[in-house]
Amino acid sequence: MRTLWIVLLALVLSGCGYNTFQTTDEQIKASWSEVLNQYQRRADLIPNLVNTVKGFAAQEQTVLLGVTEARARVGSIQATPALINDAQAFAKFQAAQGELSSALSRLLLVSENYPQLKSDANFRDLQAQLEGTENRITVARNRYIKAVQEYNVTVRSFPSNLTAMLFGYSVKPNFTVENEKEISRPPTVSFDAPKAAPQPTPAK
Repeated sequence: MRTLWIVLLALVLSGCGYNTFQTTDEQIKASWSEVLNQYQRRADLIPNLVNTVKGFAAQEQTVLLGVTEARARVGSIQATPALINDAQAFAKFQAAQGELSSALSRLLLVSENYPQLKSDANFRDLQAQLEGTENRITVARNRYIKAVQEYNVTVRSFPSNLTAMLFGYSVKPNFTVENEKEISRPPTVSFDAPKAAPQPTPAK
């Protein structure tokens, strides 16, 4: 009799989305770990990148300091597993990463004004590593977005929403790509020298 009840309970739970919750929750955890790995990879590249740029463009203190401070803000956020269940903490994490992306864009934009820096082998290697890491971040984020979307649909759909209420599953926050694009958009920087004011024509 006990075995029969266990079988019936298993059928009820599987029919109400319980197994789906287990699967999608694990997918989210795995995807989130990959996102963090790639963000950490980017953070690890920054000190060497900043030092290399400083060697050729030490006068760009504002840009160099901006990257360093943005990296420090990212590092101050504890990316614990609980973060993906806290919408406010998740938004703070995303904003910090977006600010770091923007700071890096400024740094690379400044490098365009220094031909010797652009031709430096170490800088080119770091730039290539950064570009590859940004691509991996995009892939990891997309996987995470899809995993969360699938999970959230299950939380909201009937009858799995009843299972969600029963076992305490709730909607998880997700990346807002539009907002991060706005944060990451580099500013317009002009290196043109200011034009001298026209001199008055001397009186004859």
